Amino acid sequence: MATPAELVREYFAALPPPSRRRMKEMRAIVKSIAPSAVETFSYRIPGFRLDGKVFVYYAAFREHTSLYPMGDRIRRAYAASLKGYKTSKGTIQFPLDQPLPVALVKRLIKARAAEVRATR
Repeated sequence: MATPAELVREYFAALPPPSRRRMKEMRAIVKSIAPSAVETFSYRIPGFRLDGKVFVYYAAFREHTSLYPMGDRIRRAYAASLKGYKTSKGTIQFPLDQPLPVALVKRLIKARAAEVRATR
């Protein structure tokens, strides 16, 4: 059986170059914010666990990349910054034809880390 790291590499390898670059960028942001997070692969997409709990998942689609789970509390707290991005229950989508809003993604991931750590 393949390890999560192998599954993530296979997932990335199957992506077109623009999606692969975006996914690597998102992965690097998560690792920079939560270096102790453990890479995982579940629901056929890459993700991370933090302190043994679900932290974030990220996925590539034809026209966007998604970041989840971003619950109601986080989406409400960053509503003004998320204007113009498609959101749904637990998900935020970033169009591939626009630069990744790195500062926003960092704030979202930091908020998610705080949320995970608060449930200890």
